[in-house]
Amino acid sequence: MEFFYAHEISAREVFLDTDESAHCVRVLRHRTGDEITVVDGLGTMMRCRVTDDSPKGVSAEILESFPGWGGHPYSLTMAVCPTKNNDRFEWFVEKATEVGVDRIVPVIGERSERRVFKPERSRKIALSAMKQSLKACLPLVEEPIPVKDFILSPAVEGDSPYLRPFARIGSRSDREQEGLVASTAVNEIKLICYCFEGETERRSIEDVLREVPEGSDITVMIGPEGDFSPQEAQLAVENGFIPVHLGPSRLRTETAAVTAATAVYLHFMK
Repeated sequence: MEFFYAHEISAREVFLDTDESAHCVRVLRHRTGDEITVVDGLGTMMRCRVTDDSPKGVSAEILESFPGWGGHPYSLTMAVCPTKNNDRFEWFVEKATEVGVDRIVPVIGERSERRVFKPERSRKIALSAMKQSLKACLPLVEEPIPVKDFILSPAVEGDSPYLRPFARIGSRSDREQEGLVASTAVNEIKLICYCFEGETERRSIEDVLREVPEGSDITVMIGPEGDFSPQEAQLAVENGFIPVHLGPSRLRTETAAVTAATAVYLHFMK
């Protein structure tokens, strides 16, 4: 099965953009009358029939819709410091999307080696990974934000398309301004992965997740190569973040991020 992504959808038709149309017609050789599978990036998969096979703009009739396709019973935000080698962060974006993540926030810490991050390429990688893993939800890759600002920012509840009835692709502020973020999650849990070097007790992420009900908003924050600063870690704990560890091994930033996303996925998708 191959998935195509469409963000322009009417009540009865979907319209592929130029890139998706070229792939559909020129690469995969679909023609008028063929059935294709289209996802909207918001959790719905649609079985469609091609009505116009132009490589510049394919249109297709919607035959059947399947809301909540490939979903998960939680909303996961991964707040991760971009790595010095951008390829490693992009690897995290790809793998986290395949596993299941709703929102990726690049956070810039006091010890971050990469202080400038452009999210456009990561958004394209997330789109490709969504289709490859047969999911219908496109993770939101945010603009970068300082760690301290993220810690102090208000939570966005129910940010998963599987936990909210309405949404559209765009920035978080776009959706907030248009009133499309619904507070449907029953619980919010915030976790920080930080060494703490013995002065603060840490619990395993698996242990903490046992206490988290389905439908929860979960945020996991992962630091840069040099970890969070003590001041950032203290601020996080003061604002409700629970210190957790991912086991005894020392993990790279991107490995820790994928491990945390996988831990959440395996806990809820048993």
